[in-house]
Amino acid sequence: MMNSTWKNISLSRLMLGTVQFGLPYGVANRTGQPDYRDVLKILTAAIEGGVNCFDTAAAYGNSEEILGRALRELKVTDRVTVVTKFKPLTPEELADPALAKAALEASVESSRRRLQLDCLPLVLFHRETDAVHRPALEPLQESGKLRYVGVSCAHFPGPPHSYVESGLMSALQLPANLLDRRHESSGIFRDAAAREVAVFIRSAFLQGLLVMPERDIPVELQAVIPARRRLEQLSHDAGIDLAELALRYLLSQDAVTSVLIGVETVEQVEENLARFERGPLPPDLFSAIQAESFDLPELIVTPGMWSPR
Repeated sequence: MMNSTWKNISLSRLMLGTVQFGLPYGVANRTGQPDYRDVLKILTAAIEGGVNCFDTAAAYGNSEEILGRALRELKVTDRVTVVTKFKPLTPEELADPALAKAALEASVESSRRRLQLDCLPLVLFHRETDAVHRPALEPLQESGKLRYVGVSCAHFPGPPHSYVESGLMSALQLPANLLDRRHESSGIFRDAAAREVAVFIRSAFLQGLLVMPERDIPVELQAVIPARRRLEQLSHDAGIDLAELALRYLLSQDAVTSVLIGVETVEQVEENLARFERGPLPPDLFSAIQAESFDLPELIVTPGMWSPR
């Protein structure tokens, strides 16, 4: 497993997403929420394959609790890095600094308890709007309850640059994939890396839309099909599947620290580990993808606009 170094911490370039541990998630999810025995098998396969970082959130059902229990049972808590997210602030908390501070402190205490960690290695604001309350977290860092702070960003370029330039954020989680290159084109990957700000990529498969069977694509999203077919032709010509093309395209960008992948089964862990082991794409294939221009409606590349499922 290839690793990146961030603030003297070695992070595997595959970061395992665990939202599925706490609730059914994703347009392509067909197996639902794995039970605890399956979670242990998934984590064991990932760790044995070299994965040492895991993504969760206070808002992901009981994902934090399950992950913390499983890592403790597997006796690997001290060998891995868990990235979690603050509970989103309510409108009342967002508008009142005192309420926001209390809510963020309560979120940290709850995450420490559920994850069974004295110090949370990295916590992200789950919503960009909440990041205005970044100063409220300094006492938690000084007390050793929280080490680093970052932010999970939306699909639109602009704000991530301000977070990097401010020096207040140690990590960004950004959506990016073969069809959504808005952040990539903005130069934020490079600018963040230059300031030692970690870049974690989510939505590598566009929440499953890139890799689900074509016949299963919801009617409202079928405008993606022509673009998918062009990418499928590139992957076919290269002798790999579309999922591998999607992952290795992101691995081809040195400024990306880790790529976040959610899984539901051990088989999916093993498949993705094999794809990561093959490393970046050949330069000519990478260039061929970048030469493609997909004029897709915003609805297609912004999952937050999709109808609930």
